[in-house]
Amino acid sequence: MPILPQAPPAGRLLIRSRIVLPVSQPPIEDGAVLIAGSHFAAVGPWKDLATSDADTLDLGDSIVMPGLVNAHCHLDYTRMAGLLPPQKLFTDWIKLMLAAKAEWAYSDFAESWLTGAKMLLRTGTTTVADIEAVPELLPEVWTATPLRVISLIEMTGVRCRRNPHLVLEEALRCIEALPNGRCRAGLSPHAPYSTMPELVRLSARTARERQWPLAIHVSESDLEFEMFTRARGEMFHWLRRNERDMSDCGLGSPVRHLERCDGLTENLLAVHVNYLARGDAQILAKHHVSVVHCPRSHAYFRHRAFPYERLARAGVNVCLGSDSLATVLRPRREDIRLNMFDEMRAFAKAHPRVAASRILNMATRHGARALGLAGKIGELSPGAHADLIAIPFRDGKSEAVRAVIEHEGDVSASMIDGEWAIAPGTR
Repeated sequence: MPILPQAPPAGRLLIRSRIVLPVSQPPIEDGAVLIAGSHFAAVGPWKDLATSDADTLDLGDSIVMPGLVNAHCHLDYTRMAGLLPPQKLFTDWIKLMLAAKAEWAYSDFAESWLTGAKMLLRTGTTTVADIEAVPELLPEVWTATPLRVISLIEMTGVRCRRNPHLVLEEALRCIEALPNGRCRAGLSPHAPYSTMPELVRLSARTARERQWPLAIHVSESDLEFEMFTRARGEMFHWLRRNERDMSDCGLGSPVRHLERCDGLTENLLAVHVNYLARGDAQILAKHHVSVVHCPRSHAYFRHRAFPYERLARAGVNVCLGSDSLATVLRPRREDIRLNMFDEMRAFAKAHPRVAASRILNMATRHGARALGLAGKIGELSPGAHADLIAIPFRDGKSEAVRAVIEHEGDVSASMIDGEWAIAPGTR
């Protein structure tokens, strides 16, 4: 039975739909969602909620479900779609990306960020964890989108050899100047190969103390894996030529490197994790680290098969992200978009034995858990933020989850914090 509030606040709306898909429980045929202000008050069958004292909206032949959670994105690279062809070596791609960024002005990054945010909104994302390579865009871009944005301030320090304390202090000044509201911020030491161990250690401690999310690109490429495990290879020699201190190499995998730096914490989003040494999955699970997999980016770089089964067996929370359009293959004469439905389908294609319900959880509740927002986003449940989307649907509830994974195109409605971001009937 649905749970109704004793003294509901003003601004109540009851939404009816052919299927309500809470994700936290099985699909509900002829279901309803009661919204009180900015939160869900009740979820259940229409017949049980129809007497609620609320305005009613019937979305008819639709699936109403939680907004998707994109746990890793680079919005400010959106307009780089199709600009960087795949390279044989990951280090060659890094050089291309650095050259492309050097040619962009502030306005290019701003337009790219906003374009990407609009794409995500149209395709069902309501919360995104975004890596901010240009933090000067904040907070203005926050006010230009209804998305719930978790902005993770990117930090490096190897090539410029800046003091890790100064790098972190600069990021903290940026975050402390930001307003409180729906959007919030955290830290992102870029990767083990591009940041000094001390910066990882300081960032992890600060994020843990302040209960901020922390994101690090980890074990993304075979070259990074070889660099740390064997102190050799193209990345090792390239960075040594750039005067990186390589004394942290040859001591084990990138995951073990982060463990030595005290960087493996419950609030860490370990992004990519495409290459694992024996025992790495268990180490990640022991520290309650979440792993963010980006299926289309993974395909772009032609990495070996993502080790999903090893991570899942160890009990690691695996969620999904889109990465950036700079690392999505662009079919000839076709547009590509930041789209979590596309990421779910790409994962399903690469991992056909994984149940559709598990994949949907990876794009909703698992992402919420990774961001420290379990029970607050990524599900339709009493007390959660009223973030929901709707897609067209005419079949029965047994087909609902599969239909979500196979959905293409825009959503028909989107709500964030109880306010319409895309009102029904405006598409």
